[in-house]
Amino acid sequence: MRFQLLGPLSITDGHDVAVLPPAKPTSLLAALLVRPGEVVPADRLRRAVWGEAQPAAAKAALQSCVLRLRRLFSKYGVEERSVLAVAGGYRLSADGDTLDLLHFRRLVSEAAGAGDSELPLLRTALGLWRGPLLANVPSELLHRDEVPRLVEERLRVLERVCEIQLARGRCREVLVDLWEATRTHPQHEGFAAQLMRALYRAGRQREALAEYGRIRSHLRDELGVDPGAELRGLELAILRGEEPHRPAEGPASLTRPRTPDDTPAVGPAETTATPHAHDHRHAHHHATPLDLPPPPDTAPAPAPAPTPAVGPEPAHPPRPPLPRVPGFTGRARESADLVAHLDGGPADGQRDAAPVLAVISGGPGMGKTALALHAARLAADRYPAGGVLLPLTGPDGRPRRADEASAALRATLPGTDRGPCLVILDDVVHPDQVRGLLDLTGRGAVLVTSRLGLAALVATHGPAVLRLGALPSRDSHALLTAVLGAERVAAEAAAARALTDTCGHVPLALRIAAARLLTRPKLRLADYTAWLRRDLPGRLALPDDPRMSVPLALDGALDRLPGPLAEAHLRLARLGGRITPAGAAGALHVPETRAEEVLERLLDAGLLDEEQPGALHMNPLFRAHALHRAARTGGLPPAVPVPQRRALPSGAT
Repeated sequence: MRFQLLGPLSITDGHDVAVLPPAKPTSLLAALLVRPGEVVPADRLRRAVWGEAQPAAAKAALQSCVLRLRRLFSKYGVEERSVLAVAGGYRLSADGDTLDLLHFRRLVSEAAGAGDSELPLLRTALGLWRGPLLANVPSELLHRDEVPRLVEERLRVLERVCEIQLARGRCREVLVDLWEATRTHPQHEGFAAQLMRALYRAGRQREALAEYGRIRSHLRDELGVDPGAELRGLELAILRGEEPHRPAEGPASLTRPRTPDDTPAVGPAETTATPHAHDHRHAHHHATPLDLPPPPDTAPAPAPAPTPAVGPEPAHPPRPPLPRVPGFTGRARESADLVAHLDGGPADGQRDAAPVLAVISGGPGMGKTALALHAARLAADRYPAGGVLLPLTGPDGRPRRADEASAALRATLPGTDRGPCLVILDDVVHPDQVRGLLDLTGRGAVLVTSRLGLAALVATHGPAVLRLGALPSRDSHALLTAVLGAERVAAEAAAARALTDTCGHVPLALRIAAARLLTRPKLRLADYTAWLRRDLPGRLALPDDPRMSVPLALDGALDRLPGPLAEAHLRLARLGGRITPAGAAGALHVPETRAEEVLERLLDAGLLDEEQPGALHMNPLFRAHALHRAARTGGLPPAVPVPQRRALPSGAT
């Protein structure tokens, strides 16, 4: 068995992976693993598990937690003697074969002085990191003290990998890594310096200077300091048209994000770092290249640039392919219709043709973005310039500003000489967000995903429209089978049907349930379904990825609505699954004509489905969430009139 610490804390036998639940034994295990082979004092272990509010019988409580951890080891086939009680604390023995952190460090050590093998060894080491560190460990002490230290080790290796590629003249190949690194860690001067050198050596002097402007503005705005000596020297060398060189102290130093108390350095920056423990949230938001700001119009006039070593360089950063949707299942008819629509795009000679436009709408968790990405891959041959994914809603649920979205799109769109491009505008909240960007996309195709129907956009631009609801029963069954295997699903056919019903046939809920079952191969589907029903939909969430959460998705959908409309949704949940205007009028204490308007708006928001004219349906999973939210907030307040529709304020789009 092997412990996986570089991501959500988990145990694996090489085939199956068990992600541990966010509980006290998990925090205890993490506290021991971050110091493998060392004696961790009992006091530190107690603070890692309970924080400052420790139980009265702290010593006995820790011994009880150790016992629970040993039982957990026994469950997964880990020897009980792995946790050793020693004078003053506990120790957990591990090596590179039983702990991925030590495997990572062993690879990094082997890479030093390995010559041509250094780069592949370091890339293998980076491949051991699997996402947000200790995402399922509920310990403030570990996230404050240990996570930044471990993240620093990864950043040092990543910077060394980029430096090796720069030294070997692979300026274009390293750009993708550096664009992502500088946006994930915007205060990291080492990555910024590497990106400036890579751009300049690739013949892209203007963009290199724009990168200096970006980090200078960020440091001034956030910390009140100026860039260090290395960055200032780089800017000067680029303005003079000279070859920029890395300072002589050696490669792969990790510059320290400076604080307002620091003074600008006069020499090389310190080689320490304290990355923010929540950088993964920003990384998520900047995962696509569209979040990269374009070169500012105020960049200094370009001086003569060195001649590129290889042919002309494109005018924009290299764009990685659109994200894959592993194991996409169902939606066969919708996929076929969408691909057929995309295949009807403008011919290569039609340079002034309007883009092909399609709108994919539906409630939260229905798989709108997954369908768009899946169709984009199926139609990739029709769009040789590739695809671009632009999120139009921020992590806080607010729509991106029009100027920010336009700048992001301009910075990432390929040149018109490459042929048609496919653009996905994801999570649109108002038709004006789309209208303001269509002129930028040129010929090609634009796929719009939104929880709203965007009727105003449909009326003015006539796009193809796909409205996604819950999956048909056969597609839900196929999704479970694809993830869990036909044998396991067939062994509990009735329980599998009960599970898909419990999940409301919502793709997000089904994938979360399937993921949990996949990591628990001995858990019966019937037992898991019964466990889900005792707290639905609260248990439809994955602790190692906050995006995979039905409650979070539904809470976000309601939070976007005006307060009275969200309250109306909670009231309507009391009516059961089928809702009529007359029943809604009684529940909301409004005239029937007013109730019809409320139902229409909730239907447009994807929170209701239309069975037939005059009869609407609330998904059972959405209904369970609404009832739970009403109970959690202390019941329903008196009925409040739902506000009339209003346009978004100027600048909000």
